[in-house]
Amino acid sequence: MVPPDTPSAARSPRPSSVPSPPTTAAFPPRPSRGGPRVAADDLVSFTAQVFTAHGMPPERARPAAEALCYGDLTGHPSHGLANLTRIYLPALADGRIDPLAQPRTLADRGAAALVDARRAPGLWQAGAAVDSAVERARTHGVGLVSVRGATHFGCAGHHAARAAEHRMIGIVAANCGRQRIAPPPGGREPLLGTNPLSVAAPALPEHPFVLDMSTTAVPTGRVREAARAGRSVPAGWLADSAGAPVTDPAAFDRGQARLLWLGAGEAAGRGGAYKGFGLALAVEVLAALLPGAGTGPASGCADDPGARDDDIGFIAAAVAPDALREGFGADARALFSAVLSCPPTDAEAPVRYPGWHEAESARARRRDGVGVPLPAALHRELAAVADTAGIAAPPVLGDR
Repeated sequence: MVPPDTPSAARSPRPSSVPSPPTTAAFPPRPSRGGPRVAADDLVSFTAQVFTAHGMPPERARPAAEALCYGDLTGHPSHGLANLTRIYLPALADGRIDPLAQPRTLADRGAAALVDARRAPGLWQAGAAVDSAVERARTHGVGLVSVRGATHFGCAGHHAARAAEHRMIGIVAANCGRQRIAPPPGGREPLLGTNPLSVAAPALPEHPFVLDMSTTAVPTGRVREAARAGRSVPAGWLADSAGAPVTDPAAFDRGQARLLWLGAGEAAGRGGAYKGFGLALAVEVLAALLPGAGTGPASGCADDPGARDDDIGFIAAAVAPDALREGFGADARALFSAVLSCPPTDAEAPVRYPGWHEAESARARRRDGVGVPLPAALHRELAAVADTAGIAAPPVLGDR
């Protein structure tokens, strides 16, 4: 996904062999029918004001707002402001997120550190952890910050891309704390969360490589987005307790369907499910066992009221290729140029790599007069939040 709004490192000139970026995304963002558009900066400023009104210091509120709005900016609204009233404001209200918490460093070995986030806002804390990993990598070639006691941090790709801005490779992965969402292949009870994983790296100018994925077939946000829109979901996203496909997304929150693992296809019991499940366990090891965070498997039965996404663990790592050898940047440009040059099966859909789509979407939506599209229901929801907080709602550019 596209890099966050942080100061950019110096960029190498575009080689003549690199294709010029198209004026539109190769794969347009999922449409959001009806509703207004809001300027990207206005949306971030509004969200920062909301967080400040709920006790978050301004120096945390702004990066937290950028992290949350990133989903809407890059065409992934399931991970954007739709979660403001569903996840973040309730967690701030009931103390599950402490806006003033001071993370504590429990161990510091130079290249690596262990941090207890102490329920600090994850939208801010994850970026701070990546920045710390980047600084460590400047000295040691690699930097790793292992975090426990964390809270929701939005799109992992937003945070991993911070390292790419410094010509480094960024790795961010998180478990879901004690929350259990998907059962293991052949199992009847949920065991692990969606356990997202992101890897970001410099690629082509203003178009970093950013892989950002859940280890389940889709994240829960995509399911809930479909439910809100009244759409069915494809077979292969959800299954019932017997493993039969479910296409009604509302069945998930009714407890009548579980997410399938990446690679499962349409049947929960297929061997391909072990790919996603294995990746989820790998994330659990790196993101939760390493720092000593909460884990789903160790939390009892699925009906345990304590089985929430508390005590999330995550890993933030940065690798500085230039500390190891010369030429990484040129080789990266050559690699990703070759990807773009691959002959497509459909001339109307050229080949792109992960992160290209998001960079194009963000660039288009930052353009004057274009703005970020918001579903009408979400805009009404934000207006109500603004009224409660005593601040102005984000101004509308115009209906689509």
